[in-house]
Amino acid sequence: MNFLEAFRGELAHEAATTRKLLERVPMEAGAWKPHAKSMTLVLLASHIAEILDWIPAAVQLPEMTFNMKDYKPPFHATTTELLAAFDKGLQEGDKALKGAQEASLGELWRLKVDGKVLLEMTRAQVLRAMVMNHLIHHRGQLTVYLRLKDVPLPSVYGPTADTPMGT
Repeated sequence: MNFLEAFRGELAHEAATTRKLLERVPMEAGAWKPHAKSMTLVLLASHIAEILDWIPAAVQLPEMTFNMKDYKPPFHATTTELLAAFDKGLQEGDKALKGAQEASLGELWRLKVDGKVLLEMTRAQVLRAMVMNHLIHHRGQLTVYLRLKDVPLPSVYGPTADTPMGT
């Protein structure tokens, strides 16, 4: 099995878990945040929904450029919008991965912000760090937000206090 096949399988697994959490986001509490320096609940969920959008850029483009004065973070006001954005990112990401060449994964890729290189790493490293690890990191934050809002948590890597073994 090559990297792309393994990554696609892992992505499908992690996306299913992530989607279960996004389904539970109480959008009526979207402006809530656990700390003054934290993102709001809806901004965190919206950010999670956009992370998979990096996949086509990582495998099809030599770099991605952000102009911070023009960047507007995504904001999904409803669960339907949130899930549609996530599902679209997953579908387009998987399509891009299917069309990618294993040999291209060692090529350098850059992220530029306001004309400056913020990071430079191989395409494989971008998929691992800036997509998968980034998704899992923010998903972990979301579980804390949901727990603090008394939302029952689904199984992530095993049972939770809300989903005992076997459920």
